[in-house]
Amino acid sequence: MPTEIYLDANATTPVSCKALDAAIEVMSDRFGNPSSVHGTGLKARVIIDVVRASARRVLNIRDGQLLFVSGATEGIQTAVLSALSSLRERRHKGGDGYSLLLYGATEHKAVPEAIKHWNALLQLNFEVLAIPVGTDGRHDLGWLRAHAPRAGLVCTMAANNETGVISDLDGIRDVLEHSPALWMVDSVQALGKLDLQLARRRIDYAPFSGHKLYAPKGIGMLYVREGAPITPIMAGGGQEGAMRSGTENMPGIAALGAVLDELESGEMFKPLAKLEELRGRLVAALREAFQGIVFNADPHLSLPTTINFSVPGVSSKVLLDLFDAASIRVSGGSACGASAAQPSYVLQAMGLEHWRCGSAVRMSFGPTTSESLIGEACQRILQCGQALRDSGITVDGQRHSLPPDGIIRHVVDGAVCYVVADSASKRCLVIDPLPELTDRLAQWVRCRGFMLVAVLDTHSHGDHASSAQDLWRALPAELAEPVARSPLGWPLHCEAIQLGARRITKLAIPGHTKDSCAYLLVEGDRLLAAFVGDTVMPGALGRSDFSVSAPLVFASSLRLLDRVAGRETLLFPGHDYDDRIASTLSVEAARLPLLDAVLNGHMDAQAFATAKAALERDIGPTQYQTLACGARTDVCEAVAVEIRPEALLQQLQDGLKVVLIDVRERYEYCLSPSLSLGAGCDRQPVPLSSLPGVLSDWLAAGPGVSRILVCRSGARSAKAAQALRRLGLGRTWSVAGGLALWPELAILADAEFTA
Repeated sequence: MPTEIYLDANATTPVSCKALDAAIEVMSDRFGNPSSVHGTGLKARVIIDVVRASARRVLNIRDGQLLFVSGATEGIQTAVLSALSSLRERRHKGGDGYSLLLYGATEHKAVPEAIKHWNALLQLNFEVLAIPVGTDGRHDLGWLRAHAPRAGLVCTMAANNETGVISDLDGIRDVLEHSPALWMVDSVQALGKLDLQLARRRIDYAPFSGHKLYAPKGIGMLYVREGAPITPIMAGGGQEGAMRSGTENMPGIAALGAVLDELESGEMFKPLAKLEELRGRLVAALREAFQGIVFNADPHLSLPTTINFSVPGVSSKVLLDLFDAASIRVSGGSACGASAAQPSYVLQAMGLEHWRCGSAVRMSFGPTTSESLIGEACQRILQCGQALRDSGITVDGQRHSLPPDGIIRHVVDGAVCYVVADSASKRCLVIDPLPELTDRLAQWVRCRGFMLVAVLDTHSHGDHASSAQDLWRALPAELAEPVARSPLGWPLHCEAIQLGARRITKLAIPGHTKDSCAYLLVEGDRLLAAFVGDTVMPGALGRSDFSVSAPLVFASSLRLLDRVAGRETLLFPGHDYDDRIASTLSVEAARLPLLDAVLNGHMDAQAFATAKAALERDIGPTQYQTLACGARTDVCEAVAVEIRPEALLQQLQDGLKVVLIDVRERYEYCLSPSLSLGAGCDRQPVPLSSLPGVLSDWLAAGPGVSRILVCRSGARSAKAAQALRRLGLGRTWSVAGGLALWPELAILADAEFTA
């Protein structure tokens, strides 16, 4: 695999060699308990005193307390608890009622969560408000000035972890000069990059974290200004002057001391001008790679080690997968919230456009990063841009060398849109277009030079307006077939839409809505699939309680679909909330008693409508907080699908036929080396978005093949494997950990197959 280029230093950094050596020395030679009074303990105590003195010099503080804590979160908790305990005591004594607790709208989540937690636990019930920020990411000082007189605590950042925006600490200090509020400054991203001037600015609390600057995780510091109240969050043996009990983390403290020594010496850390130069090189590469790129923070107001950018028409998830395929490690924002995959709340607080919030990527490097690493990163960034252009995703997309055939699936918050394409005839159509995809679909068609022959809706949608007309308008005239169309987009006076050797026909199946229909994909005499909208969804039947529904004919429509399509034809739904990709009437009838009853003639239309209405009473929103289009009665099964590398190799040794399916998108696997496990293992790149196009062939082939799915982290491949198992492909697995753990598999493969 390519050498990893780590550009996510705002999330964490590697431990420096000197920090590692210092930690190992403490663990092996100077392992004493610093509370012990014998010689071994005294040697440990000296380490703590020396590191604390070094920290005071680096931070330029002469008085106040400097506590060693486990990290920034503990430091924040201690600061917030201390401030709120002081405010509670003041209230009990009949003092002024400072009723506001303020925090910056772009703060790390640890800050507002700590405030809310201790405010509730101490039963203070103070009002908690977010300080607004401008489009530059800086605090609204006018708003703060208006609220400061009633504030008991104000929490701001020195520099933002997502955008790198440096707060106007002098401006905040001036606003708070005559305010009674205690002031905490989250200084995590400042250590080694900014002069905080803690004493001069009258900052009451400043938490720091070691692992953001080459020390190990689990060690941090909290500065407490002289005279500022402090309440221990941990009571016990009285360590740290009884302000933070618990045996000290000696390896962590020693390692942090080594980093502080390097900061003082200035030998390892690059000066500001050099860091700005390195950032400039990355910015130039990004501009060349991605046309229309937008940078979300003013470089003159930001840390020189942080870049936050968005690319038009490309989500942050796509960009993260792309960079990861090139072994460039970046993030979409705070590491603590990375798994949520939501638009950046920091950029939302700045008032930036929705697309920028949903496309944002953070690239951050440390102050010791080498020029050679930045140079290599720039080369790979250019390769990433080329991969996206070749895939037709970006606005400057090129003609793809391998035009896709079959069915391409797009999902937005559970709603599904399909592109059906034929590369030989260069014709395509879209089924159930989504407003969020208009630009992307138009770009896809333009890039490939396909003729768009239809944009079809399976029904009149209740959760969004059809974007068909917007899509037509977004295309040049030469790529849009001009014919009269029905309200759902079907060409008038047309029995079938031809796509090369395949054709699409229409089947009316009213019920979910009065105009619901299915589109049948046929090749020769073989029915390949049916696009059924919300009539049948994985785990549910489409609801029929809308004003435009036709509940009394729903049962007959299901029977008609059964007669025309049969029980085993693939059904592609208009909504798929659990990533099950497709279904069949057979699969759903086995799980949905209502469907089974109506298909087998055990329930008439009225009884079916009545039972269905009972199911649909008080349906709540989906997990995306969108309108639920069906009452889901089938619980998603948790089937174990992960396979360890050694188990996969055992299958090969046993002579089983194995196909390795790479479900990453084309722009990902074109940046990675080819994966192979030797002669006994075939490899097929089948992007997850294109999986619907191969399902009918896989189902027809039967259960004789073991399909091993792999992706970047194992998340997508595991979901796909679950979906294939549900369809009856029992010998389907997902490589545990995905390509992130692929070196383990590669090593095992070499050992087994090299000879």
